[in-house]
Amino acid sequence: MQDTVTQQQPIKRKWVRFLTIFMVSILLLLTVTYAGGTLYIKRSSPVIKGKISLRGLQDSVTVTRDQQGVPYIEAKNLHDLYVSQGYVTAQDRLFQMDLSRRQASGELSEVMGEKTIEQDHFFLALGLRRAAEASYNLYSNEAKQALKWYADGVNLYIDEVRKANKWPLEFTLLGYEAMPWTPVDSLTIGKSMAFDLGGHWKSLAFRQYLLNTVSEEKALDLFPASPTDASEIIGAVKQSHLDLSKLLPEKVVLNELNGSNWVVSGSKTKSGQPILANSLSASLTTPSPWYETHLQSPELNVSGEVMAGIPGIVVGHNEFIAWGITNADADDQDLYIEKRNPNNPYEFLHNDTWERAQVITDAIRVKDKPAVDSKTVITRHGPIISGSENTETALALKWTASEPSTELEAIIRINSARDWNSFKEALTYFQAPAQNFVFAAKDGTIAYRMNGKIPIRKKGDSLLPVPGWNDEYEWTGYIPWEELPTIVNPQEGFITAATNQMADQSYPYHIDSTGIQSYQFSRIQEVLQQKNAITVEDMKKLQMDQLNLKARSFVPILLQHIKEDELTKQEQEAISLLKKWDFTDDRNLAAPLLFHMWMQEIGDVLFKKDISEDMQRLFEGKEQVIDQLLREAHNGQPGPWIQEQGGLDKVLKKSLAEAVQSIVESQGANVKDWRWGDFHRLVFTHPLSYKEPYNYLFNPETPIPIGGSGDTVQSIGFNVEGLADRGVSSYFAIDLHDITTGYHIVAPGQSGHIQSEWYHDQMKDWVKGTYHTTSLTEKSGSILHLLPAR
Repeated sequence: MQDTVTQQQPIKRKWVRFLTIFMVSILLLLTVTYAGGTLYIKRSSPVIKGKISLRGLQDSVTVTRDQQGVPYIEAKNLHDLYVSQGYVTAQDRLFQMDLSRRQASGELSEVMGEKTIEQDHFFLALGLRRAAEASYNLYSNEAKQALKWYADGVNLYIDEVRKANKWPLEFTLLGYEAMPWTPVDSLTIGKSMAFDLGGHWKSLAFRQYLLNTVSEEKALDLFPASPTDASEIIGAVKQSHLDLSKLLPEKVVLNELNGSNWVVSGSKTKSGQPILANSLSASLTTPSPWYETHLQSPELNVSGEVMAGIPGIVVGHNEFIAWGITNADADDQDLYIEKRNPNNPYEFLHNDTWERAQVITDAIRVKDKPAVDSKTVITRHGPIISGSENTETALALKWTASEPSTELEAIIRINSARDWNSFKEALTYFQAPAQNFVFAAKDGTIAYRMNGKIPIRKKGDSLLPVPGWNDEYEWTGYIPWEELPTIVNPQEGFITAATNQMADQSYPYHIDSTGIQSYQFSRIQEVLQQKNAITVEDMKKLQMDQLNLKARSFVPILLQHIKEDELTKQEQEAISLLKKWDFTDDRNLAAPLLFHMWMQEIGDVLFKKDISEDMQRLFEGKEQVIDQLLREAHNGQPGPWIQEQGGLDKVLKKSLAEAVQSIVESQGANVKDWRWGDFHRLVFTHPLSYKEPYNYLFNPETPIPIGGSGDTVQSIGFNVEGLADRGVSSYFAIDLHDITTGYHIVAPGQSGHIQSEWYHDQMKDWVKGTYHTTSLTEKSGSILHLLPAR
């Protein structure tokens, strides 16, 4: 027996040695692979220190990147300034820029494959690039020059990486190279901003779907108001049976959350000078749609945020003024029901005459597959976006942004404005989409203006698709520019704008059908009315405010209709959370989790049976509609959706049980362990992270628990899994007492390169509300000298 043991010991030692060598070898292989992969990825990182010679520069340019990667570009003339802006932006964001122009142009499938074909069909029909091409000749020579110089700078960087074969990693993974940049590419990205901020057409299509799916009474119960000319329009809608379930491609997301901005006069500030705050809303992506930049030349000194791919600064300040922008949510889109000639699918009826539509055929190039034809049919009202050639009717989209317009001209002119008059003059060039601008000047002026083309209609109020076969519902023009809502130096000493109606009932023109008074707007108003001696720190704190006025309004209503003796013990414990809640959407609290899940389940209880999942994506303003139904039922006037579920008490009891059960399944039975932040989490998704293992590569961080919600000033929406997918992506605040200094957060970071220190460095800043400063007069950091190539 002892001999056997003795014999086994050398065998065991051999196995141990073999396993040790094997594990060490595997570890070394992984280490070498990781190191090699890291080096390969890093080789595509841009040069941000030293000297680079660039063809076409007239003089030397200094680019200083600060601790957050914000480039301070100092040039001796405008030509070199815009060339350098294009070059530097491409250094940090080339893949994002290329993907953005491809999406807006309907060219994604060429690099992404057949999964984006429907998306390309959709954007080709919308015609953002067609509108951009038609806009170019409206621009001044000076603006055309800026666009060309910017494109020249982008192309200098594209040429550089092509020659060195150091493409950003995404290009390598997808196996393609960027094509040269053009001024129309920048205009197309500008048009895509209009699409991101638009979406009113969704609500029109959704209401048409309702009228053809549920009873007229139930359909009208979900309308924000009763449509004018109701019988005529509703009759036309009911006769138009179209399958609208696939109207919005799955991968196309419209951002329903909007930012907020406000400006306070010196009479209410500690410094005696105006303070301005602006929050830009968008999908929460890696990288951010916004890119922070400082541009300086003898003619210009301006700093702020801009969409990667366009020249200038969209939101920011110069040495004289500061300004901000949020969406005005105006009704600048209409859907027209077109009657098709049964003998010719490209002719449509108008005033008893069959009119030939314009037909455009594009080839969608598809990666590793044959090209696919895409046919766009354009009537007098716009492109057909629903209805095949075999349907008797179709929907055409009329939209201000489909027309030629000059938004980037306005941006370039705003950058050099010095006072309210020159700023307002620059806005004459801004047509689509309609935006809420807030303004402050060093001379003490504060102002607000809703600016953009807002249609005047012969008939109708943009609640439903309207007949396109006659001229009764045509647009007759736009609200005169001189009469757009404007406020200058109001007596109350501040101006607040969000997704809300800024004009009162006496305003003679129609702006929007919903008349939203957002909870964010009300909270900002509440704070500014109560506070004096306001500082910029107060404004940063307000931008991060998590008090939920919706909850403060609705929790007493919900509790009033719940009979606690009919609840389970667990449901009673859950209700006790709401009774003690201070209505802040704090990530460490359980009450906001219960409230938001409860409100979500109320929607499911009311709508899930009758409204398909596809159509729920078109249900614009769903939360506002639920608010309306609950308030009416609470006031003794329940509508059919509430009545069909047995009344408000039963709706609330059932939805509460579903909400509690859902939370139990994800966070356990102990109510004390529930946390809003365990459900509501932040991850800035990269466009390639949908696929494993790319998700680990481009989104390496664990989702971060966050507070706030779509109802708070710190506006953060979330999907069914609790992941924050939309909200405020950029914060800006400034006290004009020191107009040279701005305070910013642009999350997740400045760079699109995963090995950059500025890739995700502002994620936690965004969660905590930690701002960084920029200056018009001081700069420090890594220095890159751009020199004219000799």
